[in-house]
Amino acid sequence: MGGEEFFIDLLLFHRKLRCLIAIELKIGKFKPEYAGKMQFYLSVLNDKMRIENENPSIGIIICKDKNRTIVEYSLKDLNNQIGVASYKMRKTLPKELKRYLPSSEEIVRNLFDFDETK
Repeated sequence: MGGEEFFIDLLLFHRKLRCLIAIELKIGKFKPEYAGKMQFYLSVLNDKMRIENENPSIGIIICKDKNRTIVEYSLKDLNNQIGVASYKMRKTLPKELKRYLPSSEEIVRNLFDFDETK
């Protein structure tokens, strides 16, 4: 855009909503400038990528932490739909999810036991 490159962390398409979903992942606390960056991404997506039968793009900013008041003022007067969510890091996987994912030992074993002839 404008001779420069910009990269969205994740870009998905929501089939039921019929719109692009831009996701920005942040490792720290929410900052007001994240809303401006997302506004830019959504404006470009809506102008350059969206096709006739699709709805306007939606942005999601995922941060480690957020201050609700700062988020509200940062998003208050923006034209595009933007949401902010926070995440929590865990040192261990919850027991109810363990059966869905391989153990670290299984991942290592699969990486080193990879056979290209299969």
